[in-house]
Amino acid sequence: MNYTAYRELMESLVSQKKSTGTDQSEARVNFTSLNHQRMKRLDKKAMVSEEASEIIKANTTPMKWVVLAESWCGDAAQILPYINKIAALNDNITLEILLRDENLDVMDKHLTNGGRAIPKLVAFDANNDVISEFGPRPNEATQMVVDYKAKHGAVTDELKKDLQVWYTKNKGKAIVDDLINTVFKPVMA
Repeated sequence: MNYTAYRELMESLVSQKKSTGTDQSEARVNFTSLNHQRMKRLDKKAMVSEEASEIIKANTTPMKWVVLAESWCGDAAQILPYINKIAALNDNITLEILLRDENLDVMDKHLTNGGRAIPKLVAFDANNDVISEFGPRPNEATQMVVDYKAKHGAVTDELKKDLQVWYTKNKGKAIVDDLINTVFKPVMA
């Protein structure tokens, strides 16, 4: 589905008190509602710098971006609005969003350290060859998770809150920079 359809799906899920996927736990339903609000805010306020916009607009390589996500995923809620804004800057980019749990065959071809971490952007060229991958989060946020897991053994609600604070303070800069470095610079070299 395109980004608009994904956002409409989230709005529908919130009104039905549901989440994507088969796990309809209270936690997942609540995260879907929270993420819908986050994305609504970011759809209005997220910005791509002029410098980054110039790099994105200069790309002449046709690309199809496929992003695996779920409505309950906090990282997806923070990252997808930026991916959408970047894709909208260049007519050579088409954006499709797939629900991970309905597309495990695709997900399992693009694992992160052996796991089904999302969101996961896979960029394909005109021949459907993989150009690059991005995700599940920017490098700086990934390092936060790695460091936290090394110290505490697992991802906790505390870390999830810390990540959301980091995303808010960072204002998408790391997302945009990492996408430029992993997706655009390799095809423009």
